[in-house]
Amino acid sequence: MRGILLIGVLLLLAGSGAWAGEDEDFLAARDAYRAGVGPRVAAYAQRLQGTVLGPYVASWDLLMRLDDAGESEIRGFINSYADSPISDRVRAEWLRRLGRKQNWALFAAEYPLLVNTDPELVCYNLQARLVRRDGTAWEDARAVWLTGDSLPKSCGPVFDAMADAGKLGGEEVWARVRLALEQGNTATARSAAERLPANQQGPWLDQLGLASENPQRFLDRLPVDLRSRGGRELTIFALYRLARSQPDLAKAQWQEVQGRFSQSEQEYLWGQMAFQAARRLYPDALGWFAKAGKLSDAQLEWRARLALRAKNWNEVLAAINAMSDTGRQQPAWRYWKGRALKAQGKTAAANAIFASLSGEHLFYGQLAEEELGAVAGPPSIAYKPGGEEIAAVRKLPAVQRALALYRLGLRTEATREWLWGTRNFNDRQLLAAAEVARREGWPDRSINTANKTVQLHDFTLRFPTPHYDVMSRYTRQTGLDDAWVYGLIRQESRFVQIARSSVGASGLMQLMPSTARWVAKKLGIRDFRQSAVNELDTNLAFGTYYLRHVLDELDGHPVLATAAYNAGPGRARRWRDPLPMEGAIYAESIPFNETRDYVQKVMSNAAYYSAILGRGLTSVKARLGIVGGGDGWRDGDAKE
Repeated sequence: MRGILLIGVLLLLAGSGAWAGEDEDFLAARDAYRAGVGPRVAAYAQRLQGTVLGPYVASWDLLMRLDDAGESEIRGFINSYADSPISDRVRAEWLRRLGRKQNWALFAAEYPLLVNTDPELVCYNLQARLVRRDGTAWEDARAVWLTGDSLPKSCGPVFDAMADAGKLGGEEVWARVRLALEQGNTATARSAAERLPANQQGPWLDQLGLASENPQRFLDRLPVDLRSRGGRELTIFALYRLARSQPDLAKAQWQEVQGRFSQSEQEYLWGQMAFQAARRLYPDALGWFAKAGKLSDAQLEWRARLALRAKNWNEVLAAINAMSDTGRQQPAWRYWKGRALKAQGKTAAANAIFASLSGEHLFYGQLAEEELGAVAGPPSIAYKPGGEEIAAVRKLPAVQRALALYRLGLRTEATREWLWGTRNFNDRQLLAAAEVARREGWPDRSINTANKTVQLHDFTLRFPTPHYDVMSRYTRQTGLDDAWVYGLIRQESRFVQIARSSVGASGLMQLMPSTARWVAKKLGIRDFRQSAVNELDTNLAFGTYYLRHVLDELDGHPVLATAAYNAGPGRARRWRDPLPMEGAIYAESIPFNETRDYVQKVMSNAAYYSAILGRGLTSVKARLGIVGGGDGWRDGDAKE
């Protein structure tokens, strides 16, 4: 019957002129797969056999009939296309079905071969391990339980087994309730609390919504019994929620009831209030950290950041030393530990850290090299792949599929294919692949691939300068440093002209619609069309105009202007301290993770572009400069 349907669909497609071309067929097959029309997908799969993107259509055909496909067919497909992420996707979907059917023997054979897993499959794997009485599964199951995230249904049987085995007692349940509340995930907290004994659930669960949405009102009324664990946990939650925006009020409310909490509960809350207030740059939070118990790495990072702003190098070092081994090995904390040791006069120990970090061609590596007395620039000798190396990479089926997907405008799928196909490349292959991407007009892949090299580098691929004639015209008009502007564009869009962010920013300089309209009005453009923002000239003209505006508004300081370009001028101003501070410390203590990373990378990029454009070597530290003092933290600044 399936064969008859397939023949009928083929005749229908042929009669309707559907064979206009491989690209059209592929896109039509994709639409049919999304619509769940199996016979059409099967017909296209047959038609596109042997084409570059044929494997994708074949995977859709197989996925639509996975329940009926045989083990040999599924394994044959996975093995045939092991060089593509579609193989891993088929294996993942197959494992999902095996888990639902509780075919644990076959699941156990296939799961170790999966590259990209997810919580649903992790829990199916735990089920399989528990069925075969794998005693080591309990600790892994406990790690899955101890998260504030919501989890899939496949985790339920695992947690039931933990409870039956006496491995999910009250303290483990309260630990998950706390983790969920820390994330503001009240639904997960409520679900976890259902595993508590009935006498510990109580009326406090009915107040979760109020404590989350209006913590001040909750605390004013305090509609819970502080003699109960639930009442105290909910009050702790409301207090650190309030500390996010009104830390002084939270502290006052806390001091009224603090004596009714245990020592461990007090230490936990001080840590949580300090963390929430520190992320709003509330200076007194540094003292609150001292009252806390054991802190997480995330909390210790903010303790260190506040200590940097306070110029308290002893406290910086103490916070870093208290981090886990993984936390201390992050480039940021290696660099700041070196700075703290240097401030204490321990120059030899500091220089040893700077020397090990200076070989990394990133923000902290550049700063470390500068601490040693040198200014980091591009390596003097660049490796250039030969024609044969480039041709060999271009011929790879994975690369051909990625390029075909990119030409069809399917950037997400193209990027996945590219990443999978290049994941085991050595430096020479990475640079050859980066050159292929450059020649194909795929700048973000060219940059990101060249960025991955360890020993051999080509910084002209890492830091390209497209559209220089147009760019330089507008940087001259606005008086902007073209190295800085290039550094900003590289971070904003990776030079993808049609780039569009999740919040609607467009083009090379990622202009928001409201910003584009504002600039158009300032420039006296009455017939402005939003679609024009993606045009090269318009995007660069508007983007450099706005960047000049925020630079002028913020004391002519490029660090403040960079932060403002990403997060808005108001925030960039509020993140200053009453006293002047190093630009590196200002950047390090930006509360938004995205903006902090953005500012650091833009300033790092600008230093490299200065050398590439022939402007000479300019230290990152000099570019960061000193950020002048402002009003500092004021009550209410936390309300973003």
